Amino acid sequence: MTAAKTGEKLSLKKEHRARTLFVIFNGCFLTAFMAAMLLPLLKVFVDSVDPSSAGIRLWPKQWSFSAYHMILTKSTLYRPFFVSVFTTIIGCGTGLILTTLGAYVIIQKNMPGRRMMTSLILFTMLFNGGLIPTYLTVRNLGLMNNLLAVIIPCSLNAYNIILMKSFFATIPQSLFEAAELDGCSPMNIFTKIVLPLSKPALASIGLFIAVKLWNEYMHFILYITDPKWKNFQVKIRDLILNDGISGATSTLSMSQEMLKSAVVIVVVFPFLLIYPFVQKYFTKGVTVGAVKG
Repeated sequence: MTAAKTGEKLSLKKEHRARTLFVIFNGCFLTAFMAAMLLPLLKVFVDSVDPSSAGIRLWPKQWSFSAYHMILTKSTLYRPFFVSVFTTIIGCGTGLILTTLGAYVIIQKNMPGRRMMTSLILFTMLFNGGLIPTYLTVRNLGLMNNLLAVIIPCSLNAYNIILMKSFFATIPQSLFEAAELDGCSPMNIFTKIVLPLSKPALASIGLFIAVKLWNEYMHFILYITDPKWKNFQVKIRDLILNDGISGATSTLSMSQEMLKSAVVIVVVFPFLLIYPFVQKYFTKGVTVGAVKG
């Protein structure tokens, strides 16, 4: 009996030691991984506020926010920024409305043609019209140089509809039946029961749509030819090619590299600020909606 207890204690000690080593290794690995992601961003931030920054420096010798001041005051910079903000906000709202309504329709078991509609949505995930037919359609609809040519295609995605449908399917059917017995219309059920229970899915899909719209580049190149309606991503391209802001950095307190670094920080910062607040909803929405269909 004593030998058995001794063996059990040794086994527990080994298990504890192995667990401790795993925790230490895991902590070191995640710390190194986080540093690999944060150090380049810190370097870019230092370059954006230090006019004398050269080489690899993780702390500025002198501070200057002239690049950020120029982004907020020069129309060739702040106008593309507000175009990106506008398309992201409007497109995200539009996308959530269309996605939730589309998903709610195809979960109605008594709706005629539900299976065919679902099949057509899935079909678009495998096949699409291609670049030239899409461009001709946008031009024939008179949407050239119109932000709707960017907002509409980027807002609605078949994958998001299927993901939202899968999440709606996890809501107990008894809730729908009880609401119908109480006299709720389908739209009242949607607004008062389905949407309040769908915060995780709304957060995850909303983040998908917002990131896509914020980083959108190709649609602005194809459909927007007027420079005043270009977004911030296109302006970054102009900066990299050194033809976007002639004379913008002629002052002694700011270099072209300083302005480029400030623009990168401005592009990344909004989602660095937003993501921690929606992370729990985002993770839950993706896992629940993806596993249960």
